[in-house]
Amino acid sequence: MLSQITKIALPKAASSISLSSIQQLERVSLKSLKNYRVANISKTSRRFLVTDNTDPLNKEEEEEKIPEEGNISVNEKTVGNAVKHEFKTETKRLLDIVAKSLYSDKEVFIRELISNASDALEKVRYLQLTDEKSLDPSVANNPAEIHLSINKKDRTIIFQDFGIGMNEDEVNNNLGTIANSGTLAFLKKLDQSSASAKENMIGQFGVGFYSCLMVAKKVEVYTRSAHKGSKGYCWTSDGTGSYDVAEADGVTVGTKIVIHLRDDCKDFADINTVQRIIKRYSNFVQYPIVLNGKRLNTIQALWTMNKNEITEDQHIEFYRFIANAHDKPQFTLLYKTDAPIQISSLLYVPQYHSETMGLGRMQPGVSLYSRKVLIQAKCKQLLPEWLRFVRGVIDSEDIPLNVSREMLQDNALIARLKNVMTTRIIKWLLDEAKRDPEKYKLFASNFGNFLKEGICADYGFKTDIAALLRFPSTKTGKGEVTSFDEYVEKMPKDQDCIFYTCTPNRSIVEDSPYYEPFKKNDVEVILCHEAIDEFVMNNLHLYKGKKILNIESQAAAEEIAKKIKVENTASKLDEAEEKEMIAWVKETLGKALVSQVTVNNRIASTPALLRDHDASISRRLMMMMPGSKLNGMPIPPQRLEINTSHRIIVGLNRLRKSKPEVAKEVMRQVYDNALISAGLLQDPRTIIRRLNKLMENVVTANDAESAAEAEAEAAKAAEAEKPANETKN
Repeated sequence: MLSQITKIALPKAASSISLSSIQQLERVSLKSLKNYRVANISKTSRRFLVTDNTDPLNKEEEEEKIPEEGNISVNEKTVGNAVKHEFKTETKRLLDIVAKSLYSDKEVFIRELISNASDALEKVRYLQLTDEKSLDPSVANNPAEIHLSINKKDRTIIFQDFGIGMNEDEVNNNLGTIANSGTLAFLKKLDQSSASAKENMIGQFGVGFYSCLMVAKKVEVYTRSAHKGSKGYCWTSDGTGSYDVAEADGVTVGTKIVIHLRDDCKDFADINTVQRIIKRYSNFVQYPIVLNGKRLNTIQALWTMNKNEITEDQHIEFYRFIANAHDKPQFTLLYKTDAPIQISSLLYVPQYHSETMGLGRMQPGVSLYSRKVLIQAKCKQLLPEWLRFVRGVIDSEDIPLNVSREMLQDNALIARLKNVMTTRIIKWLLDEAKRDPEKYKLFASNFGNFLKEGICADYGFKTDIAALLRFPSTKTGKGEVTSFDEYVEKMPKDQDCIFYTCTPNRSIVEDSPYYEPFKKNDVEVILCHEAIDEFVMNNLHLYKGKKILNIESQAAAEEIAKKIKVENTASKLDEAEEKEMIAWVKETLGKALVSQVTVNNRIASTPALLRDHDASISRRLMMMMPGSKLNGMPIPPQRLEINTSHRIIVGLNRLRKSKPEVAKEVMRQVYDNALISAGLLQDPRTIIRRLNKLMENVVTANDAESAAEAEAEAAKAAEAEKPANETKN
């Protein structure tokens, strides 16, 4: 029965609630505001449960402004003389630590007191269901709410709950002894059948109450136990050396904490400041939080609900709140597990991200909660850096926190949580790819660089991440993409490698001499258009046992050479001429340009090309980096392959003997053409002079040839006329 009661409690009078602060932050559309209705827990109890009304979402509500002045009055009066108690010496030191050092931010005292109030309400709710006869009759009429009241003029902030309250002994034990947790003692009394109550308890360290001493010059606590026949008590202290306890009249069942703020903490008497803090830390506490008469936490903690209970509109509303966004999520994951670590999470992938617009690196988008209370917003330890585009919540009861509940302690457990969530997110995205390939294709296009970053940075998951990538290939149509798995599935049985090339666009590949043997043999080549792709492929290296090779590499040339269709074209130079030609090319280009010259007659369309060169895209990317030493530096010596069956090389072999200077210019142009094919020519303007000179030689040679032909024709004509003249004579 307890496991079924997870909704929020409300008084009967609260029939509808607006969401003003969320609307002010433009996080949530007014269309997603909900009405609430009430229902009885039992026949004898008037505690209420909140359930969603069926009013249409497009019904807009008027914005309700939070009243400036609080509505909680302090009418309790002490009876008799107060009894003064001295804090023990070690307790004094602890109080000083709590007030000055334990918490990194003073504002968390609001989170701590709200969490304590939630625990108090949960305790009395449990007793209502298990031992209602032991409770005071007034409990059934009290609202299951947490009230806050601010008085800016008096600089006071009041917290009131209608929960379990305390008797005199509990006041002395819980408030007079630091690090003595009433919640922890309560949990020890619960048996295994009370799992739901245990899950909803927040505070267990016994120091949360004392966080208010960071901002208070005086604290008054009015409390009365929910058990029958209990009296009211007033606990007062300034947090220095002692506290007073006195019996009090007019005390409502539950606890009221009146904090008189120090002069330097007056900001906590400001409505907007307190509202922001509540929204940040306690927005998903299961009980209503009412500030100066207006409820604030109207968005449900969806990650605690069953998947089938959550509507699409609720997902949109929650996503916009948690991500501070205006778009809709394109993918949604509600993931819960108890092994190897207890996790309840709700994650979203947005439609867009800011890095595409040049707005800098995104911050992590997943916040850490424990029992629906914010522990760390945008927590960097939860997910790897490459998953920073994911938005949502991870809630875990097993997270090891320090006593202030602000910092994570067990690094091994956090690493396990990170590993579990990373594995599950990758599976989630793979499932989305299978469910709707077209929708996933859009995601891969927009968020692909995050995945590629993961391959380069997250070694343990690089193969799993690689399955999420999508690339065009030489066998995909316009706008279509393929995955590594699809590529491997379509591979011929005799193909052992995955081939790719880095190129700005498809048309360049079609004209590339490196692609020629692959095209002849109908081998699919993955097309990489992004600057990061060369790094990705080099880091990946293997995919499910298949080597990943650039078609411009020597290894790829050797692999494609195994194909039957790729044969060496017969050289038009004999062995001696080949050796002489290789020596001449080395001498002509010099050691600064080439490190090795070999013969390759498998590519018929080009006279020469480079092998195992620096990838052009990677080189350009490094040149663009600030402080790069590559700018203005010549490329290193290259490995050049010449095709001795090509007409240009055959012609050069003759030309180097008859016109050596012209032959050198042509050979240098052949080398530059190879640089262009490899994408390594840094500045094309450097070849203009040589091209003009070569064209001039061609034109001059053509003019000379034309003149020679004209002379020959004239001589021939003269010879033809000579016999005719002799006949006339």
